[in-house]
This record gives sequence, C-alpha cells and structure tokens, in this order.
Amino acid sequence: MKDYIIVGAGLAGLCFAEHCHRAGRSFTVISNRSQNSSRVAGGLYNPVILKRLKLATYAAEHSDYIAPFYAAIEERLGTSFFHSLSIYRKLFSVEEQNAWFEAMDRPRLSQFMMPEILHPKFEYLPAPFGFGALQHTGWMDTTAFLDAYSDSLRAADRFIEGSFAYDDLQVNDDHVNYQGIEARHIIFAEGFGIRQNPYFHHLPLDGTKGELLIIRAPQLKLDVAVNAGVFILPIGNDLYKVGATYEWEDKTSLPTESGLAELTHKLEQLITCEYDVVEHLAGIRPTVKDRKPLVGSHRHYKNVHILNGLGTRGILLGPPMARELFESIEKQREVDPFVNIRRFE
Repeated sequence: MKDYIIVGAGLAGLCFAEHCHRAGRSFTVISNRSQNSSRVAGGLYNPVILKRLKLATYAAEHSDYIAPFYAAIEERLGTSFFHSLSIYRKLFSVEEQNAWFEAMDRPRLSQFMMPEILHPKFEYLPAPFGFGALQHTGWMDTTAFLDAYSDSLRAADRFIEGSFAYDDLQVNDDHVNYQGIEARHIIFAEGFGIRQNPYFHHLPLDGTKGELLIIRAPQLKLDVAVNAGVFILPIGNDLYKVGATYEWEDKTSLPTESGLAELTHKLEQLITCEYDVVEHLAGIRPTVKDRKPLVGSHRHYKNVHILNGLGTRGILLGPPMARELFESIEKQREVDPFVNIRRFE
C-alpha cells in the first residue's frame, strides 16, 4: 500500500510530492495537465503587495522557506529554474514617492524595500519619478520546474498521465482505493479542476482568468523586473513576459483579443521601443473569495485532503502550504485556521 495518491501536478501537487520524497513516503501523482495555470504563470515571487505597500500574511517567513526548498530540488534534478531578481516599481508622482518612504519605515517591510528612490537609465522605459526597488525577490521558470519534476516522477514510475475518475475512488476508514492503487491518503491539488470534485466542489474557489504575453524587444535591455500596472519580466534572449490580466467571468483558458488589446495598450504606455508578440497565453488561477489558500481534510473522510487556492502567489505559497498539510496528516497537527477549509464550514 502506498502512503499517498496526489491528484494534480501543478505547483501545489508537486510541492506536496517533494515533502513526501524528503520524508521517505511512497506516492503516485495522477494528472492530465488540463489545468495549466502553473505553466502559464508569470513566475514572479514577491512578499510585498505593491498595490497597498504591505506585507502579505506570513510572507517574510514563506520567503525564507522557499529559497532552500527550491534550491534542493534544483541540485537533485540537475536543473535551474529559480532565479533571484530585483523588482522595480515605477512611481508616477511625488505622492507615490512619499508613500514608498512611509512604507519603508515599517520594520517588516524595510528588509524588502531599498531605502532610496532609484533613477536608472532605462532608455526605452521613461520614469521621471523614478522607481522603488524590492530585494529578496525573483522569478521562477515554472514550466522548467514542472517538466523536470514530472520527468523525474515518470522515471521513478510515480506518475500516471490521465484524467481522474472520481467514480472509481473508494474511500474506506483506513485507506483509499483508486483503480487498484491503494493508499493511506489521497490529496486533491487540482487547481480550478476542483469545480468537478464531488468532495470539495462546495468550497468557494472562483478562479480568475489571467492572460500574459511573451514579447521580443531587443532594444529594451532590462535586467530587472518592472511593475507598473503590468509587469515586464526579462527571461533571457531579449524575451520578456508581460502580464497580467484579471477576468472574473470568462472561465476558459483560451487567449482573447480583448486580453491582447489590454496588455499591449498598457505595455505601450510604459515602453517606447519596438517589440513583437511571440506568444499569448492564458490560464485560470485558483483564487478564493477571501484570497487565502484551501488546506485541510474532508469533514467526513479523514483520509481525503485538499491543497488548493494558491492564487497569484503559488511560488511563494506552494512549499509552506504543502508542509502545512503534510504535517497535519503525519503529525496530527491542526492546520492553521488562516488557511484551514474549516473556515467555510
């Protein structure tokens, strides 16, 4: 009998798989890759909520946790996907400059916010009021991570490609059985796919569609990420990710003309050089109404669990939320009420 069946191979599912690996637990991951939000994510990780200049809950602790977590995976798999990179927020007025200085005086924020307004010479990105700069930030090539990790699972015969058939799951008092695979526990980490899950579809995961572009702009020459309504993220070879949109009604993962128009309009308000759109991507973020993750166990089935709702902060939240669920199962610890699904019951 295995210890775990993990349904979903996005950031949430693979972060949980990593905790199983480190603890020597046996597991099988099942995924049909229908939910692509982890793959089309912008990839930036940043503990500071730039719109309100405040620290996200537990963000400093999570930031400390994820760097060694991902670094250990890079070393084991012999790949590179996790990169340090400063984020510059473009300031649009003296008032925004003053707000930056006020926020910087808060002790918990000061470790992430650089203590002066910067005026770098970005020839094709004018900023007369300068930039506020963040440190201890960066980006993750989520596709490289997901591909390398999934390939390692396939090589170890721990990965099943295919859709999960809920009707084939038998839940018993001390184990579950799925198409002949017996396990002590099952973890649902399906992202927006939760809407079809009979065990957890009652939870208020709305999903927010996001679109982004990959552009080629040889003249731009940015060596930092820039946030100014949209983000511009350099990913090498004169390529940049530009995003993202937020759409609450459309629940398809298809790129739209309106999304393209919104992103190009905002981009052209920022940069003055020529660019080409190389790719246009879209996905449904697993967002929850209260903007907190969904972590915990089913009310009636103690061996059926959920890890979901990482929203726009999956890179920062994936490892600590997976640890939260793993330790609640293995060490019988209560899941933090802040993220526990019991808050909806």
